Amino acid sequence: MTDPVYTYRQLQDFTLQIFDKIGCPPAEATLATEVLLNADLRGIDSHGIARLSGYVRLWEAKRVNATPDVRIVHESPSTAVVDGDSGLGLVVAPKAMEIAIAKAKVAGTGWVAVKNSNHFGIAGHHAMMALEHDMIGIAMTNASPLVAPTFSIERLLGTNPIAVAIPAGSQPPFVADFATTTAANGKLEILQRKNQQAPIGWIQTKDGKPSTDPNEAKSGGALIPLGSDREHGSHKGYCLGAWVDIFSAVLSGANYGPWVPPFVAFLSPPSDPVGDGIGHFFGAMRVDAFRPAADFKHHMDNWITRFRAAKPIEGQERVLIPGDPEREMSAQRMQTGIPLNPKVVEDLKILGERFGLVLA
Repeated sequence: MTDPVYTYRQLQDFTLQIFDKIGCPPAEATLATEVLLNADLRGIDSHGIARLSGYVRLWEAKRVNATPDVRIVHESPSTAVVDGDSGLGLVVAPKAMEIAIAKAKVAGTGWVAVKNSNHFGIAGHHAMMALEHDMIGIAMTNASPLVAPTFSIERLLGTNPIAVAIPAGSQPPFVADFATTTAANGKLEILQRKNQQAPIGWIQTKDGKPSTDPNEAKSGGALIPLGSDREHGSHKGYCLGAWVDIFSAVLSGANYGPWVPPFVAFLSPPSDPVGDGIGHFFGAMRVDAFRPAADFKHHMDNWITRFRAAKPIEGQERVLIPGDPEREMSAQRMQTGIPLNPKVVEDLKILGERFGLVLA
């Protein structure tokens, strides 16, 4: 049985109406919809419309403000701290990235730390905002504590993704967007919907033993840092996740480590917060602050072309450049439609009924 397929327009109309129903102003509903569905287009199904009902439940729990006053609370010529006023991260994050870009236009680089926000979708969307300005974009966020540091059974970090977008000339841009865990939690959620097992190295039991059960975190288990175990470099994934946590939250005044509030509405945030909401961090670097943009993009084309020409190992057709799979998937899905897991469709239909809407 194949998954049902919906056009981008169908999902866009439905999502816009949902954000409108919870009180988002039209421009912000449009922005949130664009960010959310960009994940589905790029094949990152774990962070797309499958999360829509989760955002609504957070709003119902009064943990998301549909009409936030997103504002700068501290700044220098090239830096800022932004208070997201408990807004949808899908709205707060692009606004913060715009501030980073504006500062980079003046100072050469712009750096923005965000507090008092929520889950912001895919990091790659925000990093890619810099590309049209001939800038390098960087985006990262901390997240609910589901990850045990190397040698620990205690969940202290989130999946804490990092994205970097780098412009090129005639070649498509270099876009790297990845969790600092072996696998993002959303991939486990997909396995749960499909009743499939997880590969070894994704998750551990509450006692620190390897597991293939994608539901392990519900029983006290933990996700594992990138590298899976010490022998395969999990200490490096742990360091990357810690770096994201510190830049996103310790620097901004958001909650960090085990104090980050959970994405799911049925779990209450910690009763002893050390900051405000979830934290993000964004950077924009004007290429011509380092060298002429045309020269840089020429050499990025050369870099990309040379790596594309790398001899693949047996059984592999080609060497990929970061961003290739997502770009190709986006073009395909915009043309042929976006497949949704039946359980996601069922969830969306229930959500629609609550607001008098139909997923056509």
